[in-house]
Amino acid sequence: MHPLVMEINGLPLHALVVHGAVVLTPLAALAAIAYAVPGRWRDWLRWPVAVAALVAVGAVWTAYLTGEDLVEGNPYGGPLAELLETHESRANVFRWSTTGFAVVALLATGMHRREGAVRVVVGIVLAGLAVLTLVYAVLTGDAGAQIAWYGVGD
Repeated sequence: MHPLVMEINGLPLHALVVHGAVVLTPLAALAAIAYAVPGRWRDWLRWPVAVAALVAVGAVWTAYLTGEDLVEGNPYGGPLAELLETHESRANVFRWSTTGFAVVALLATGMHRREGAVRVVVGIVLAGLAVLTLVYAVLTGDAGAQIAWYGVGD
């Protein structure tokens, strides 16, 4: 194994942190969608959405960086290279959509008491980025799982 690959007890760190990214990010996105819709739960969801968005963006970027590290330490070839290319492409969109989502979530929760058109526009942008982030969490996670399970059961 490449000497720079980050590991915990022999297991690549990427294999551990991706679980946080693919579980916490969709939860944050779903909470943000609920927050964007006017209702009684908005006050209750304000801080959980802000914290969850920060945790999600941290988890996604950690997964991305450890994934880059893992690939550098273990070059893939053959059929796995195509799967890896798909996973990397989706991960790139996922990290930026999550970053945008987190920025808008912090903006929305920071402007919590704001009323009118600005609140509506920010809510629509927040919900849209949350949906995009949800979609790419699933697509990226699926592509990564295909790499992890490649050849199992053949």
